[in-house]
Amino acid sequence: IMVYGVIRTFQAALKYRGGWKGLFEHMYTNGDYPFKFGTYMGCDGAGNRYYENRVDYPFGQHRWVEPGDIHNFDSAHIPPEWHGWMVSMNDAPPAMEGDYIGERKQHIIPLCRSDAGIDHNVGHQEEVFNFHHMHDLSQVRSRGYGIGNPVVGLPPGAKDSYYTQPGSPYNDSSIRTRVDIGDLDEGKGGGRPYKSEKWAERLRTPGEKAVLEKEKLDAVKATIEVGKMDAARRKLAMAARGAGTVASS
Repeated sequence: IMVYGVIRTFQAALKYRGGWKGLFEHMYTNGDYPFKFGTYMGCDGAGNRYYENRVDYPFGQHRWVEPGDIHNFDSAHIPPEWHGWMVSMNDAPPAMEGDYIGERKQHIIPLCRSDAGIDHNVGHQEEVFNFHHMHDLSQVRSRGYGIGNPVVGLPPGAKDSYYTQPGSPYNDSSIRTRVDIGDLDEGKGGGRPYKSEKWAERLRTPGEKAVLEKEKLDAVKATIEVGKMDAARRKLAMAARGAGTVASS
């Protein structure tokens, strides 16, 4: 009996999928969907087909989508209006939204006269277009610097489309123009500009760092000698004024 049931399921799947090619294609890409049958509810702009079967499957598995692009499908390809239907936020598929709104707005009691031209609370809606039908643009990004992303159809050199917070170094509006405060090769015509002393320290060669360190030590020694000379002058001045015996150091 079980073998007969499997054979009947295969026969139904062959008829439902339009032959062996469609059956094997869906077996390879969609797992159990080739043997999952339901009522066709509609299709979106990306070619994704939506089905429902409330009789044979439990709640949570009674609605599913068969992708239009079986090679590059992503959950972000499901538009918001169909996503709401898929997760049972509403029972009216987008194809029936017009009829549903038309039926529900008959129960709206207007409180005052309006010239808005909209007779329901949904309001005006603009048609939205998304890159390659991807509604989550965080995935429309290059797989490497300047190489693009063939999976989502992003050509080389194109800018990533994902949203960046204000202040992010990847946000063009937040990138400040670099202001240099000097150039280590200014006497040679330039070539090693720097925007801070820390930046300049990174650009200096070991030889330049050694020379700079020697100059700092020489400046410290000179400061010490000047201090000693000032102390000696103070001692002589105090002795000349009769300050008594001054202990020698």
